[in-house]
Amino acid sequence: MSDHSHHDHHHADPGPRLVWALLLTLGFAVLEAVTGFWSGSLALLGDAGHMVTDSASLGLAAFAVWLSRRPPSKRHSYGLGRVETLAALLNVLFMVVVVVSISVAAIQRFLEPTAINGQAVTLVALAGLLINIGVACLLMHGEQTMNTRGALLHVLGDLLGSVAALVAGAVIVFTGWTPIDPLLSLLICLLVLGSSLRLLREVLHALLEGVPAHLSLEQVGQALATVPGVNSVHDLHIWTLSSNRIALSAHLVVDDFSQWPDVLAAARHVLLHQGIAHVTLQPESAMHPVRWLSRAAAASSKDA
Repeated sequence: MSDHSHHDHHHADPGPRLVWALLLTLGFAVLEAVTGFWSGSLALLGDAGHMVTDSASLGLAAFAVWLSRRPPSKRHSYGLGRVETLAALLNVLFMVVVVVSISVAAIQRFLEPTAINGQAVTLVALAGLLINIGVACLLMHGEQTMNTRGALLHVLGDLLGSVAALVAGAVIVFTGWTPIDPLLSLLICLLVLGSSLRLLREVLHALLEGVPAHLSLEQVGQALATVPGVNSVHDLHIWTLSSNRIALSAHLVVDDFSQWPDVLAAARHVLLHQGIAHVTLQPESAMHPVRWLSRAAAASSKDA
């Protein structure tokens, strides 16, 4: 005897915001790349590279949102919500590759300095900064899933890159000191790498079906055990289906099967307050507990 309850929470669709962010980012990336080649600025080229990867990440995130909205099927009974988590993983890995490539280019620029047009860098970087602020505001408005956070990571990295390019251009205009360009590029790479690795750890934790960071397996189990009529709780599992869907399964040992409807309703209420709505609960009788055997014990009893 078991009960399975599933409640979906409806959130604002982030798809349109991602598409608008994609159009803004990709359009400005072309202008920035052309100016970067003409001015000889590594910071500006790196910023343009960020914006191109931003466009790819935003496109991937928007596609993942569309795909995750598809209903469950016979082959994917949970639906495709985890596609958003996979998209976040790809975006983080993509960002790490970008950081490494820009770092290598910055080191080469230290070894082989080139002339930089500081005024052009400053003007384009200022425009890029405004674009990035607008895109970041778009993505920060509404629900924050791992997928949108992965896309936002690219945009914030590019925003910092615009700041670096702006500062580098100003320093070159007033002092002529060109090493500031690759130096700031390396600094931004370190900041972005730290954020990327933090999100990577969270994404991998979700893919490995770990307990969500904001929940405690022990505390949830104790909360279920306090439900009237529940004798004990075991085989408790909590994992992430997608960014806004958490699943739980557990066996509840009850004093009386006749109380199960009341126990089930109370348990659902407790879990809903924890943000867990996709629930599978299995009742067991305290008078006739299930005897679990190890594989070796089960094999020996079968042979006997």
